[in-house]
Amino acid sequence: MFAEAQEACSSAGAEVERVGVTRLVLTDFRNYREARLTLDTAPVVLTGPNGAGKTNLLEALSFLAPGRGLRSAKLTEIDRRPESGGDPRDSGWAVAAVVATRRGAVRVGTGRDPEASERRVVRIDGEPVRGQAALCERLGVVWLTPSMDRLFVEGPGARRRFLDRLVLGLDPAHASRVAAYEQALRERSRLLRDGPIDPAWLAALEGVMAGQGVAVAAGRRDTVQRLDRACAEAEGPFPRARLSLVGTVENWLDEMPALAAEARFSAALAANRQSDAPVGGAALGPHRSDLAVSLADKSIAAEFASTGEQKAMLIAILLAHAALQRALRGEPPLLLLDEVAAHLDASRRASLFESLARLDSQAWLTGTDNALFAPLRCHAQFLSVRDGTLSATSL
Repeated sequence: MFAEAQEACSSAGAEVERVGVTRLVLTDFRNYREARLTLDTAPVVLTGPNGAGKTNLLEALSFLAPGRGLRSAKLTEIDRRPESGGDPRDSGWAVAAVVATRRGAVRVGTGRDPEASERRVVRIDGEPVRGQAALCERLGVVWLTPSMDRLFVEGPGARRRFLDRLVLGLDPAHASRVAAYEQALRERSRLLRDGPIDPAWLAALEGVMAGQGVAVAAGRRDTVQRLDRACAEAEGPFPRARLSLVGTVENWLDEMPALAAEARFSAALAANRQSDAPVGGAALGPHRSDLAVSLADKSIAAEFASTGEQKAMLIAILLAHAALQRALRGEPPLLLLDEVAAHLDASRRASLFESLARLDSQAWLTGTDNALFAPLRCHAQFLSVRDGTLSATSL
């Protein structure tokens, strides 16, 4: 598909060992009845009009990681709708990919279970896996989308999800800890709200919350500290971000060993049962923590920075995280960057493209204007997207 473009740019030099998707197949995914791509691990640029399906393709790739993808959509919402407007097929949607990693090629298949509307199934190298956490043990995936532009000015929930995605890239076990904590939190809330109140069972659930919650807080804290140092040392036109974690459990970890923090958390949960019962949830815990970001050069909180500065800080954090993952795990993550280039000036676009080239990781970029990606002409694969169809193109 890309032979002519590669021949034209043969002087660009031999390709280094990269991480990336080399084959992708979509079935009944959003506006794609079927799509098949065979690629190399160089960056991929998707261009086309709004509504053509560029973000849908990135969303499909985001399902190579645990969770509900970059839109956090219900699984049934992803099923392709027939042209007639009727119900989706009973088979559900599916994404299959071959991913080149530095430990060898990995085959990943995932999709909606047609027998359980909101259950996702995952296969790795042809074998079913019980939990999605196995995905992040094989590959890191991070993304930046236009919907994240308000990350610093909205509530802390989106920032926690953003941070957890970054933690996963450095510590794949983080997903199972978060899931165990949230399950125990939901069960405790149900018991406190609906009864019957069983002190022994509540104590057991609070023990799980304390153990898993402190581990979640510790993982976030470690990642934030590493990212803060990486961002402080970064050079180039992107603003330097300062990061910190705000939360009660995180503060305890600054003051005492993890086991002592667990005991204090468990005791606090037991003491707060009566006040937690009417509202559900818990008054304290890592589910209430927040990621605080500031603009280092101006010493102002991110929410008071300009829209352009906030976008540039997000890019700087993602690039620092990708470099950190490469250093700690031996390979960088797959990067999904939706409509990023259009919001950068020429200097920052050039810096972004140079940074992506140095990461040795496949980046997928979308945009409506081919000209914005001209510096990547000899370093990327270009695809035109129109009405759910894909075709090779060149500048």
